Amino acid sequence: MKKTFLIIGLLVAGAFSANAQSISKNAIGLRLGDNDGFGGEISYQRALNNNNRLEIDLGLRDNSNYDGFKATGIYQWVWNIENNFNWYAGVGGGLANYNGNGNDNFSETFIFAAGDIGIEYNFDSAPILLSLDLRPEFGFGDNFNDYDNDIAFSIRYQF
Repeated sequence: MKKTFLIIGLLVAGAFSANAQSISKNAIGLRLGDNDGFGGEISYQRALNNNNRLEIDLGLRDNSNYDGFKATGIYQWVWNIENNFNWYAGVGGGLANYNGNGNDNFSETFIFAAGDIGIEYNFDSAPILLSLDLRPEFGFGDNFNDYDNDIAFSIRYQF
């Protein structure tokens, strides 16, 4: 029984590695989404090997209800779908701070856990990477102890 599970595990791992595509060493750009009004982020990706990378995002927000920042780090696995299309999934977390304005006068710094799943297209003719992803986030704070979905479109320059 153990040998059967080992063989199945090796076959699945082989299938994923056979479909792996080399990813860009570095990519920087914008991640434009919405998570309770939290919009754009500066996004940087760094390849760790042929199909794993680290994504670091920094978002700043200033509006009539609150000011804040959000720093996120996600470890991602990348698999090739076909040609220049990849899909990816990851786990990570981050740190955020919100300061309420007007009637909501509060200030809080908290941590959050995050997942990530998305699809991306890598252009042959230009060093541009477009992606669409979903990032579920679980906040651990007094006012932000909740679950949010962050859906975003990203454009990055690869180098």
